[in-house]
Amino acid sequence: MNDVFLLLGGNLGHTRSYFREAEYKIGIGVGKIVGESSLYESPAWGFEHENTFLNKVICVNSQFKPVEVLRKCISIEQELGRERNLSTGYSARKIDIDMLFYNNEIIKTKELTVPHPRLHQRRFTLLPLVEIAENLIHPIFKKTVLELLSSCSDDSKVEKI
Repeated sequence: MNDVFLLLGGNLGHTRSYFREAEYKIGIGVGKIVGESSLYESPAWGFEHENTFLNKVICVNSQFKPVEVLRKCISIEQELGRERNLSTGYSARKIDIDMLFYNNEIIKTKELTVPHPRLHQRRFTLLPLVEIAENLIHPIFKKTVLELLSSCSDDSKVEKI
């Protein structure tokens, strides 16, 4: 089994409901959820939007290879009404599922980069991740996620709700 850390995020519609449905579908199609953080609320990151985001991290034990997990997560996003913006910038969304870690592997392909390339820059990612796996070591930076949080320059207001 593989430990896969996923970040759920969204700021449009009934986000909590989308999270519940995504977690249900992940549990059936990706693997058993063995850990989950609280919900966190934060402003949009990388763009302006009037709606705040909700985020949480889950840990899944999965038998699937990384690209299969990615494809299953994209399919779940689409089933829940995620519309991908074809522009290069960030945008508001109903649901977003990002793969943060896949075991302690480093993966760089056209389709997938793991660990997530910006997780160390984002408080809204690090706070829920620290809640469930503070001693998880980033395989590139060789620091725990708690250490990454303590050195993160993002000063966005991120609150547990």
